Amino acid sequence: MQEKGFDTLDANIALGLPADDRDYAAAAAILDDLGLQSVRLLTNNPEKIAQLSAAGIDVIERVPLVTGEAASNLTYLRAKRDRMGHLFAADI
Repeated sequence: MQEKGFDTLDANIALGLPADDRDYAAAAAILDDLGLQSVRLLTNNPEKIAQLSAAGIDVIERVPLVTGEAASNLTYLRAKRDRMGHLFAADI
């Protein structure tokens, strides 16, 4: 679908899938099993922070992932930012 010009969100919806169906409960359970109550999280996705926080894992710092911009990924990155709320260190 993305090869046909759909962005990530529209591709999932066109395929009858949720916009983003990832669930971080297993990650939270693993962290809890390891005795970790807080983490520095490498992510641009605020949903990961929200789900881990809701599961009782304190995200004490979000470390942004630096993503190189190119003509081939700019539409993708902008869709992530504008439509899914992803956080980027630089304006794309």
